[in-house]
Amino acid sequence: MVRSLLASDPALSRGREFAHNASETRGPRSAFQRDRDRIIHSIAFRRLKSKTQVFVAPYGDHYRTRLTHSLEVAQIGRVLARTLGLDEDLTEALCLAHDIGHPPFGHAGEKALDEASARQGGFDHNAQTLRTLMRLESPYPAHDGLNLSWEVLEGLAKHNGPVTHAHPALAELDSAYALDLPQWSSLEAQVAAVADDIAYDNHDIDDGLRAGFLHLDDLLAVDWVADGWRAVEQQYPRVERSRLLRELVRNQIGLMVNDVIEHTRAMTRDLASADEVRAAGRMLAGFSPAMHEQERQLKAFMYDRLYYHPEQVAAADKAREVVARLYAAYEQEPALMGEGWAKATPAAEPDRTRHIVDYIAGMTDRFALKQCQEIYGLVPGDLSNV
Repeated sequence: MVRSLLASDPALSRGREFAHNASETRGPRSAFQRDRDRIIHSIAFRRLKSKTQVFVAPYGDHYRTRLTHSLEVAQIGRVLARTLGLDEDLTEALCLAHDIGHPPFGHAGEKALDEASARQGGFDHNAQTLRTLMRLESPYPAHDGLNLSWEVLEGLAKHNGPVTHAHPALAELDSAYALDLPQWSSLEAQVAAVADDIAYDNHDIDDGLRAGFLHLDDLLAVDWVADGWRAVEQQYPRVERSRLLRELVRNQIGLMVNDVIEHTRAMTRDLASADEVRAAGRMLAGFSPAMHEQERQLKAFMYDRLYYHPEQVAAADKAREVVARLYAAYEQEPALMGEGWAKATPAAEPDRTRHIVDYIAGMTDRFALKQCQEIYGLVPGDLSNV
């Protein structure tokens, strides 16, 4: 691989929030490789295995969770980074960590926490990712957090581009360790963001078809997906449909990946450094206008037919009730969080609310249900719909 002039260089990293002994390398790794490894070995990363991706607390072993989704994002991100000559380790670290701040039950849990903590600024999963990595996940004796490099933290903070109105939790972290929030991020961070889109656009189709919430005939209403299906049928006329559907998803991923590579190269042709990427003032890594429109159509279909499916909405309502009940219980009686968390509960706001939110946001689906059962003697019905 030829390294691009636009790649982030770990040897030129802006450093870490807390000083560290440079002689303690623990193996021949770059700064970004160390960041990736710290993320993979963290408790917060392991908890993703039992957090909702699309389906709430699924019984089936074949449905994606936040962990498997993050691994799939990282695989796509690595391919993009390697082909574009970017730093693959930085890209992988960003892909693996991007969902660490998600609470139990996915967006349903996020909405419940946002409503419960609204008087103290609400909840944002991206800000919670930074808070988890910079303050809560603390395995080291010399400092709080994982002490990741500036480039990883910056890329995670700008998950959806520059931040002009930071969530209070993110603003507090930025005040302690400035992340240049109003500026565009590295090309690696931009690649990680589009890898996330490619992964969930296509893998959620796979899960939706498996669950029976999506049907092929409905999916073919999306014109460019229908074109892909006809091509697969023509290439494999006597193969069973289940295999063809997975081939369709693979082909769509490949189509999107190739489009991102071609478009990103065109957008960055006249740039000569990573600093010029940040100063460009616009998104450089992403879909071409034509693919962007096709992806928008697919997203609209998925929201209509899968994410807002009546059974999904019903499960999400139950999940929000679980989270809301947990918050109410801990707010009234912090001792219910357990000795360590209860003892550390601040007396003043907004720290008190944020402490309770931190506790709930770190839960897996399973642990949240267990806690609700122990506190209230019941949970609001069967949350799983697959």
